[in-house]
Amino acid sequence: MLPSDGSPPAKPKTVFDRDAEWDALVAFACDTRPGPGLGVVSGRLRQGKTYLLRALAAALGGFYFGAQSAAQAESLRRLGDELAQYTGTSPPSRWRGWEDAVDALLALGDRRPVPIVIDEFPDLVRQSPPLPSALHGAYRRLRDAGRDNRARLLLSGSALPVMHRLFSAASPLHGLTDLELVLGPLDYRQAARLWDIGDPGLALLVHAVVGGTPAYRGYVGDRTPGGPADFDAWVCRTVLDPSTPLFLEAHHLLQEETDHWDRALCHSALAALASGCSTQGEIAERLGAPLTDAARCLALLRENGLLHGEPDAFRPNLIRLRITEPLLAFEHAAVWPYRSALEQQGAAEVWRHARPVFDSAVVAPHFAQMCRDWVMDFADPAVFGAHAATAAHGSLPDPAHRAGPVAQAEVVVRGRAGARPGALLSVGTARRDQVMDLHHLEHLRHLLDLLAARGEEVTHTRPACYSGAGFTPALREAEADGHVVLVDLDRLYRGR
Repeated sequence: MLPSDGSPPAKPKTVFDRDAEWDALVAFACDTRPGPGLGVVSGRLRQGKTYLLRALAAALGGFYFGAQSAAQAESLRRLGDELAQYTGTSPPSRWRGWEDAVDALLALGDRRPVPIVIDEFPDLVRQSPPLPSALHGAYRRLRDAGRDNRARLLLSGSALPVMHRLFSAASPLHGLTDLELVLGPLDYRQAARLWDIGDPGLALLVHAVVGGTPAYRGYVGDRTPGGPADFDAWVCRTVLDPSTPLFLEAHHLLQEETDHWDRALCHSALAALASGCSTQGEIAERLGAPLTDAARCLALLRENGLLHGEPDAFRPNLIRLRITEPLLAFEHAAVWPYRSALEQQGAAEVWRHARPVFDSAVVAPHFAQMCRDWVMDFADPAVFGAHAATAAHGSLPDPAHRAGPVAQAEVVVRGRAGARPGALLSVGTARRDQVMDLHHLEHLRHLLDLLAARGEEVTHTRPACYSGAGFTPALREAEADGHVVLVDLDRLYRGR
């Protein structure tokens, strides 16, 4: 319940970051307006939903129920027992079904706003498909009766496709929600603070392995690298150590977040993506699978939030795919080919062979994505002359190299322009392990010439170089003259 002075409860010190999410949940749970409220909290596994919701219920004297995969009768019995313990009453006589249970839960809000949490709600719906209709009926009855009920029901779930269906336009719950909160991974700056890493280069490497999933620090017993020189040993004693939960986490993640008839195809698709394939056609060709099978597998991974697709910055009809969970990219690029060897050799020997692949196939594209994230989340709008609407990878054919590779730009920034691609604010190249020089700027100028020849307005487009290793004095001089934007690791982690 609220503190005696009526102020909202402070976020517990045990909850790392999540300030905005905490404020949104408290505002919903403490809303004094009459009528029952419904909130939805979704997000992939290991992101801290349960921890946050338990903390909310504890801070406000609310009720928390963690659902499990169980028959309806068992779930109702468990809920009845926990509700009786919460209210200090005798367990209810046998409920006839979810209608009775929902009425009893919502009755908790008859006297005051109170948060009522049902965690992993999809587990209940799988065994009791009529449950959403029962909830809809209970809300309709309360509102039709004009009862002064202020229950604040929060439904949480990790099964993203199921959560989307439960609250889609075709669902009985559509239109009832007052709060929709998605709990995603921590961004790379938050992750560095979580792991207590002050060195940007080390923070980048660790993020390329474990990303921003809060639970993973606990999975390695809070062991963090002692410094840049300790990174390789840290990998060997954590993610490559069979005694740690992180060792098989990539496999468990795929198994828990997908329910596919052919998980082997999903693993192979992720391996293809981790090796450099980025389009549906390239992946199907790499797998030797029909395009329809590859498309179905990729759609499943996208529905579960494991893949993200976005249009190429210069060729919008070309959709590029990337793995959103760094641990999956790390597994399928650097570890997957050596899994069997880990059973015969020590982790240090396996990592010695895998490390070059990690640097080229994992860290390099991860750094480029981090640069795009910096543009969207941290860069001052003045850097590019306007607010960025998108930051994406761009590629286009170079007439000078008809049989060769297309011209690439890892960080293409566009402004806002409604449904159409906006003004081209910046074209940038990202190199994690190269000291960048004037020839990188010349590459960008050549790319701008190609774009101008295709009719793109590039008069105010700003070239940008992103480097994890630094810049030559000549390039720094070009920056001072206003010819290029330079972004190094320190700026990525601390600057705007």
